[in-house]
Amino acid sequence: MLTASCSCCPVLRTVDTNTNKLKMPGSVSGVFAYFAFGSNLLKERLQLANPSAEFCTTGRLKDYKLDFGLGKDVECNPWHGGAATIEFCPGTEVWGVVWTLSNENLVTLDNQEGVNLGLYSPLEVSVETDKGPVLCRTYQMNNFHACPPSPQYKQVVCLGAEQNRLPAEYVEKLAAIQTNNYSGPSTLDQIRTVKNEQL
Repeated sequence: MLTASCSCCPVLRTVDTNTNKLKMPGSVSGVFAYFAFGSNLLKERLQLANPSAEFCTTGRLKDYKLDFGLGKDVECNPWHGGAATIEFCPGTEVWGVVWTLSNENLVTLDNQEGVNLGLYSPLEVSVETDKGPVLCRTYQMNNFHACPPSPQYKQVVCLGAEQNRLPAEYVEKLAAIQTNNYSGPSTLDQIRTVKNEQL
């Protein structure tokens, strides 16, 4: 067994030399790594409920694609449209941000993602970064059905992608996503309030 850690992410990743597969051990130093690909790309959004979140690096999740939708029995959410999820799809990739969070925020992150309501399930994934693979927690929607995002949700995703300098080609793909044209209050209003307070 070989153990290594990304210099920016104090989370161990263990490689089984017999199978060459990564295994997810417990977190160290009281933190865990989280791979964000949707609204949590934007620091101000993620820190609304998870103030310990710190940028680690950007990376890509291979053999998954980005999609937007709602759970089977969900008709509305605070974003008033589809939310981001990932689906297994060989040959594709999803870019995102690796954040480190305090173990104390594991419950708040799970709650934000609706794990307690059965909306999303946590996954452990290996994210390719310029510092090597990093094992991360991420989330996948349960009982997914496609639904376009609201303009507000798309704006937060795009702002986060730009804020963290995801590849320009990927940012362009995000900008081309069709929305449901919703106009009205959303979680974006909370984010704007926080950003204005920080100025």
